[in-house]
Amino acid sequence: MGKKFYITTALDYVNAEPHLGHVLEKIQADVIARFHRLKGEEVLFLSGTDEHGVKVKRAAEAAGMNPREFVDMMAEKFKQLKDIFNLSYDDFIRTTDEKRHYPAVRAIWQKLVSSGDIYKKKYRGLYCVGHEAFITEKDLEDGLCRDHQVKPEVIEEENYFFRLSKYSSKIGSLIKSGELLILPEGRRNEILSLIQGEGLEDVSFSRPRKDLEWGIPVPEDDTHTIYVWADALTNYLSALDYPDQEFLKWWPAEVHLIGKDILRFHAGIWPGMLLSAGLPLPKSIFAHGFITVQGRKMSKTVGNIVDPVELSKKYGAEPLRYYLLKEIPSSADGDFSLERFKDVYESDLANGLGNFASRVLTLGLQLGEFNADFKDIEAEVREKIDFTKKTVEEKINSFKLNEAMQAIMALVAFGDFYVNKNEVWAIKDQGLKKKAILNLIVILDNISAALSPFLPKTAEKITQNIVWLSEETLEIKKGEVLFPRLL
Repeated sequence: MGKKFYITTALDYVNAEPHLGHVLEKIQADVIARFHRLKGEEVLFLSGTDEHGVKVKRAAEAAGMNPREFVDMMAEKFKQLKDIFNLSYDDFIRTTDEKRHYPAVRAIWQKLVSSGDIYKKKYRGLYCVGHEAFITEKDLEDGLCRDHQVKPEVIEEENYFFRLSKYSSKIGSLIKSGELLILPEGRRNEILSLIQGEGLEDVSFSRPRKDLEWGIPVPEDDTHTIYVWADALTNYLSALDYPDQEFLKWWPAEVHLIGKDILRFHAGIWPGMLLSAGLPLPKSIFAHGFITVQGRKMSKTVGNIVDPVELSKKYGAEPLRYYLLKEIPSSADGDFSLERFKDVYESDLANGLGNFASRVLTLGLQLGEFNADFKDIEAEVREKIDFTKKTVEEKINSFKLNEAMQAIMALVAFGDFYVNKNEVWAIKDQGLKKKAILNLIVILDNISAALSPFLPKTAEKITQNIVWLSEETLEIKKGEVLFPRLL
C-alpha cells in the first residue's frame, strides 16, 4: 500500500435535522480528503451519526416515535447530504450498528477495565443534556449552560468513572510537543491551559440503565449504559473493525476534523481512552468554528437555522460549497446571510471564475485544433501558477482552506488582468495571438486543477472543454455557463 491518509469528521447527533454547520464540516473534510487523493495517497474518509443518549430519546418521544424508528429516519437525512453536496466519504458509521460498532465499544471498555481505569462511585453533579455531559459551576453563565443556554439538571447517582486524571500530564506533554497536533493555535492553547491549570478530571462513563436505556449496556453489568461520549468516540476504531488487527492498516487517524465545542472530548477524553487501551493517538485534531447568522450562533431556540438542502436546490451545491469554504474562516466563526451569499455568487462566481472561463474558452475556440508549444508560456505566468500551487498546498496542510480558496481566486484575477493588459481579443498577429491564448488556457487549466478538491463539478466542467488530443495537440470546446447570473 502507498502512503495512507485516514480522515474523520465528528459524528452528527441525530436529535435534529442537518443544518449548515453540519455541511460546513463535511465539505471541509471533503476538500482535505480529495487533496490527498490527488497526491496519490490511499485515503479513507469516514463520516457517520451519533444515535444514543438522552437528547435522542427525548427527540424521538417528541416526534411520537420509538428511538430506533427515529434514528433510522434521521440517519437517512444525514446520509443524503453525500449526494447533494458531492461528498467523497468512503464509509458511514452509525453508533446503533450492533454488528460493526458495539463490539469495538465493548472491547475498548474491557481494555480500560484491564488497565484499572474504570471504577464505580456515587456522584452528584450538574448534567447538561445538550452536551450529554456533567458540567461544573464554572461552565455556567447566570445559571445556564454557556453553549446551550439551558439550566442543567441536578443528578445524583452511582456511575462507573474513567480515571482520566491519570493521563492528564501525559496528554498535556503530547499536545505541547506537537506529537498530538491541535489546530488552530488558539484551540491548542485553550486545551493546554485547561490541562496545566485544573488538569483533566475523572469523568463519568455510565448512566444507570433505569434512567437511560437507549444506549450500549456496560459489559458484565447491564444495569448501566455506557456514557454516550465513550460510545461515540470509539467510532473512529469501530469503522476499522477494531479489535480485528486489520484496523492497524489505517489507525492512527491523520486528522480528526471537529467543531470547537467538542474539543475537550477529543483532545482530553479520547486521548485518555487510547492511552489506557495502549493504542496510538491520532496525529492531529482540527477544530473549526461556528456559522453565525447575523452575528448569532444558529439555534432552534433563536429560530435562525439555515436549511442547506433548500439553499442547494435554489442556488446549486457548488456555490454553497464555495461560500462556506471561502467566506467562513476555516478555524474561526463566520457569518452567513443570504444577501452576502448572493453578492459573493455574483462577484466571485458569475462575474469572476465563470466569466474568466467563458472568455478563455471563447478565445480558444478561434484556434480550432492546434499545437501547444510550452516554450511559449511566459515566465510571469509560470511563476504565478507555481506560487498558487505552493500556497494552496501550504494552506490546506495548515487547515486554512479559506486562504487556499483566496489564492486560487487570485489566479483567476491574474488571468483576467492578463486578458485585459494584452487585449488578447484584438491581437492581429496570429502567432502572437496563439501564444497569448495558450498562456490563458494553461492558467485556466491550472485553476481547474487547484479547484478540484473545492469545487469538483465545476473543475470537471472546465477540464472537459480543454481537450489534450496528444501531449502537444490541444483542442478547445465550447463550455456551458458555469454560474448563471441570479435573477
